[in-house]
Amino acid sequence: MNRSTLILTAVITIVVTMVITLLSVTHGGFASGESEAGSAFIGQKVTTPILIHLVTAGAAALLGPVILVRRKGNKVHKLLGRLWAVLMIVTAISSAFIYSPGTGVGGTGYSFIHIFTIWTLINVPLGVWAARTKRIRIHRGMMAGLYVGLLIAGGFTFIPGRLLGHLVFGW
Repeated sequence: MNRSTLILTAVITIVVTMVITLLSVTHGGFASGESEAGSAFIGQKVTTPILIHLVTAGAAALLGPVILVRRKGNKVHKLLGRLWAVLMIVTAISSAFIYSPGTGVGGTGYSFIHIFTIWTLINVPLGVWAARTKRIRIHRGMMAGLYVGLLIAGGFTFIPGRLLGHLVFGW
């Protein structure tokens, strides 16, 4: 991959993630119920959609570097890439079922962070299409961008007041 393409993809992903996160924090949290203590997820049950989301996002986060450092274009890369794409699609679909009615944007239960659901559901198939039509630079950029976005969005799940932050660190 061209170094400037990778840097541009990373910068765009970081900026989009920061904007969506800022909008989420200032206009409806992370689609979570607000509590007086500010710890929105504390006491929330780990539902099936949350569990599916955690497992598939975690697996995609761990599989990503393996795909990125391995030789490209061979059968193993294609198999691992398909698995990663499925994990990302399932992660995105499961996120649509993680919401808190009455909160979020306009009381919909969804926050701006859910834009990543739509972003992923559009860009994973486009990235696969780019590979299948031999548009490899586009494919690399899209998949690298999705992976960077996954890591950034995943990092925000560990902040105080979020379910994973509470489960892992007790905050």
